[in-house]
Amino acid sequence: MSVRRLADDVYQPAEFSFTKENQIWVKNTIKKYPAGREQSAVIPLLMRAQEQDGWVTRAAIEHIAQILSMAYIRVLEVATFYTQFQLKPVGTKAHIQVCGTTPCMLRGSGELIKVCQKKIHHEPFVTNQDGTLSWEEVECLGACVNAPMVMIFKDTYEDLTAERLEEIIDAFEAGKGSEIAVGPQSSRKSSEPISGLTSLLDDEKEKKSLKSLKKDKERMKT
Repeated sequence: MSVRRLADDVYQPAEFSFTKENQIWVKNTIKKYPAGREQSAVIPLLMRAQEQDGWVTRAAIEHIAQILSMAYIRVLEVATFYTQFQLKPVGTKAHIQVCGTTPCMLRGSGELIKVCQKKIHHEPFVTNQDGTLSWEEVECLGACVNAPMVMIFKDTYEDLTAERLEEIIDAFEAGKGSEIAVGPQSSRKSSEPISGLTSLLDDEKEKKSLKSLKKDKERMKT
């Protein structure tokens, strides 16, 4: 694993505090852990801080250390170890995580990376000029059967083509990301085989579904 460091001081805010809503969430989350084990809440609190600000700042680490009565270095160790924590500013509208593990690679993740390089920035973890978009390549995101795929925030977008990813990026840039359906971007439902169902084909609806899936399979080959 490469060394992960906090962002330069020029990017670091002077202070951090949870919103009132998140303060209530933090208290309720800590209560879930047995007495004397409250420090086990460090990962959920770091994730909440990231969801609030988009990335994990030094001030957030210091604040969480104070809440959990932990040494700063202990919280820093957690934040720098797990790659799910963004230690530098990312796109304010979308940070796109492109799966580059073998199944996605074989199914065209390289083309998705090229789209990100063209529409956002050639280098990962660097925002576009407006600071609204960024991207990175990550390891397996758990939707191998629907490869290739990306994750934006907590949602996955699967069965992607380069053209479809461009449309998704444009939608997020325009503030319309919520209008994009999550999951497979083809006509398949969930993780059904891309070649179509092989059973339960008695009614016309299932047969039409099979034909549609076969068309998607041919489209993804081109």
